[in-house]
Formats: sequence, C-alpha cells, structure tokens
Amino acid sequence: MHATLRLLTLPALALLSACTHQSGTLELSQQRQCPLTLDKGQLLILSLPSNPTTGFRWEVRDGAESVLQSLGPEVYSNPEDPGLVGAGGISTWRFTAQERGEGRLLLTYQRPWETDVPPAETFECELRVK
Repeated sequence: MHATLRLLTLPALALLSACTHQSGTLELSQQRQCPLTLDKGQLLILSLPSNPTTGFRWEVRDGAESVLQSLGPEVYSNPEDPGLVGAGGISTWRFTAQERGEGRLLLTYQRPWETDVPPAETFECELRVK
C-alpha cells in the first residue's frame, strides 16, 4: 500500500509544481496599464464600461491574434441594481497569452449603424508575450 501511495504522490507533486509555475491572471481595465508584458500561458481579462441600451457597443478591431487566443465572446454584466433602467454595466473579454511576440488590442465604442461617425471611445493596448 505504501508503494502505491508513493507512486501516486509523485505525479501529484509534479502536477502541483507545474501549476505553481504558471503565471497568474492579469486584469486590465480602462485605467491604462499599457504597454503590457505577459508570460506565455497567462490569462488576460479586459473589462470596459459599457451601456448597450444607448446603442453603443465595443467592437474588437484588433484582438492581437498573433499572440492572444480569445476564450470566448464578450460577456456583459448588469449593474448591481438591475432596477435602474438604462444604467450601464461592464463588458468583459478573456484571453490567453498563446504565442511569444508582440500584438495590439484595439477596441472601439460606437453605434454599429453610425459608420461615418468617429468612435465615442477607443481602447488600445500594445502587448508583448514572453
């Protein structure tokens, strides 16, 4: 029994030590922390204020696909008081730093039907994955 336990313990320790070497999560918001340097495998969470009830939406113009992998579409969360009609919330995107190199996150905040109007806001962040 002790030999079996010892055999199971070694792979478990190896797995735990691999997890401790992975980089943590980096949360990025509109308060610029750019340019950013990420470790390969690091999780990046981008959160921006948003209010789709006004018709405005964030659109990812450049998702730094050469270095980042998107982990899904935008997730919108309502304010703490959902009874406030027309109140804004937060749009969130999740990425993994997939490849070493450089890239750029570029998002614009505008109404999709107003193609000849400049964006109300722009978010841009240069990235480096090492």
